Amino acid sequence: MTTTVLEKDLEFYRKAIAAKVEWDDRLQAALELAWSAPLPDKCKPRSLDAVLRLIDFEVDKNTILAALISDMGLKDRLTDSMIKKQFGEQVLLLTQGVMTLNSLQDCNEDSFKSPDQAEKLRRLLMAIIKDVRVMLIKLCYRVSRMQLLKYCSYEQRRCIARETLDIYAPLANRLGIGKLKWEMEDLAFRALDPQAFKRIATLLEERRVDREQFIKQFTDDLSELIGQQQIKANVTGRVKHIVSIWRKMQKKKLEFHQLFDVRAVRVLVDSVSDCYAVLGIVHTNWHSIPDEFDDYIANPKDNGYQSLHTAVIAEGGKVVEVQIRTRDMHRKSEFGVASHWRYKEGVSLDRRMEKSISVMRDLLDSADEDASDVLSGLSTELSTDRVYVFSPQGQVIDLPAGATPLDFAYTIHSAVGHRCRGAKVNGRIINLTYALQTGEQVEILTAKEGGPSRDWMNKNLGYLKSAGNRSKVRNWFNQLDMKQNVQDGKSIYERELQRYNLHDVDLKKVMQHFKRTEEEQFFADMGRGRLTAAQIVGHVQGERGQQLDDPFKKVKKAVRSQDYDKDEIVIHGVGNLLTHFAKCCKPVPGDDVIGFITKGAGVTIHKSNCNNIMSMPEEQEARLVDVEWGGARGSVFPAEISIIAFDRSGLLRDISAVLANEKINLLDINSNTNRQEQMVYSKLNVEVSSVEQLILVIDKLAQLNSVQSVSRSE
Repeated sequence: MTTTVLEKDLEFYRKAIAAKVEWDDRLQAALELAWSAPLPDKCKPRSLDAVLRLIDFEVDKNTILAALISDMGLKDRLTDSMIKKQFGEQVLLLTQGVMTLNSLQDCNEDSFKSPDQAEKLRRLLMAIIKDVRVMLIKLCYRVSRMQLLKYCSYEQRRCIARETLDIYAPLANRLGIGKLKWEMEDLAFRALDPQAFKRIATLLEERRVDREQFIKQFTDDLSELIGQQQIKANVTGRVKHIVSIWRKMQKKKLEFHQLFDVRAVRVLVDSVSDCYAVLGIVHTNWHSIPDEFDDYIANPKDNGYQSLHTAVIAEGGKVVEVQIRTRDMHRKSEFGVASHWRYKEGVSLDRRMEKSISVMRDLLDSADEDASDVLSGLSTELSTDRVYVFSPQGQVIDLPAGATPLDFAYTIHSAVGHRCRGAKVNGRIINLTYALQTGEQVEILTAKEGGPSRDWMNKNLGYLKSAGNRSKVRNWFNQLDMKQNVQDGKSIYERELQRYNLHDVDLKKVMQHFKRTEEEQFFADMGRGRLTAAQIVGHVQGERGQQLDDPFKKVKKAVRSQDYDKDEIVIHGVGNLLTHFAKCCKPVPGDDVIGFITKGAGVTIHKSNCNNIMSMPEEQEARLVDVEWGGARGSVFPAEISIIAFDRSGLLRDISAVLANEKINLLDINSNTNRQEQMVYSKLNVEVSSVEQLILVIDKLAQLNSVQSVSRSE
């Protein structure tokens, strides 16, 4: 039974730590603080127990200091300034890292109830820490906690064991800390399935210490035989732990006596020829089991793994598995695509995570106590383009870097996003444009009714980082007042067909042309302006070989005092005046227009709904005059078209082809690409003869592949 802190005295801990590092006043002060910390719930460990495991890794003094004063009982007694003053800045940073991990929600099964959630939580933990020693301290704490499971309730015991098995043991495995990994796995397995654990333990028929002694004797004998052949080799042995044995029995449907790798030895040599030479030595001195020989050097696994595997019968009829490989093969197996941890866990490759783990392992293997150069670069190596945050229920949510609480809300569910009215981060109300940080807990405040704000669609305002979430907002507004839009669309459709004297129109063919399959959706798009009357009429008349009628011809006939064949604009009640078209709204024939008498520059022609006209001061309204389009032939007018599309090869070429086919002159094009969103935002300055021609070309552009929206710029 593991001895706990309650059964030891202060001197015991001082001697244990002093045997590993040089004792000084800082260690004495930290030890006394840890000893004086209030006794926690028996289910939770104290830092003194974790330090006993930590010192076995020959860590530096700062790591031991940070572990001692990270006791949860000292959380409210020590301030950052006190720690920095007494123990130094590096100890402060390590302590803050441990406290951050300790502050995460304690064993919430929503965080690891699925393999995807478990992986997100592992990545969150890796992203939070900026120093590998923080994770090492945390893992030692976790092993100590597992030793205290007998003091926990049944629910706590199972939850902590499940969390350890799914989260912390894989992290120890990825960092190459095998001792902590198998301790956590065996302790978790014992808590989750005590009967199976006891069965495997009984089948082993001997105490672990006896098995380890057997392996030591085998490795000593093999090392001596290899040395006699003048081969440089590193021979190490291991005893397969209980969880590993159980998993193999379950996976391969084997009984215990059918396993040949309960006891295993690994031999590392310098060359491939040495691998086969060692294999010959093993087979010469021990009886081999033919069916258990695999040559993965000549025939590597699909993932690139290389090694020789064999099994032999040793003293007492005990089977030993022997793996033989070069040091380079071993390095690739541990750190490359064929790394042992990824092969065992079945986790997909993440190069950023791989780089982080590689740096951490290098630091753990470093004998240099002053690893400041490695540590200084570790924060950069751990940087990622993702952030991992918690929901109030403990679920880990994976978001792009820079994501806001609104992005979080829409990731949870579109309905939550639409009704979002505020957010809390770590219990504090924050702005909806706040950039979330890894490890934060986010709570969304919602209204019972209502919808999103149109401001959320504006990327520049910073409410939503994700283009997909902005699209959800846009779709909400598109669906707004659906019934009213359908009703309005039907009225527009019937009125315009009657106005142009178009009868017996096949609605299904019209819908097919405009790529609409549902009648309700077709009329709704007309009602909200996504399909215009001019587009419908233009298509129908084009199908019947008719020329587009001028919808203003009746108005022109009523005004007999002017010759419309010569003038572009007719000014009611006034003779010939100098006219020019406003650059703010760029009216074209077919637009409803109005004139504004300027001082010394004639009449400026605006669209009737131009923002400058609508916001004109009341005292200037007397200078407005009624105007109509004339009938001048061959005149063209400038217009601006905005296009939003997914970036692809040949997009500009296709746009140019549409303009050329419609005989429209392109004056200028301004195009910007957002590489992160893979979106292109373009503005085209063109010359058109009428609003009908402008609408037709907009319709053609909207039908291009990858184009999301086309509109006339105001």
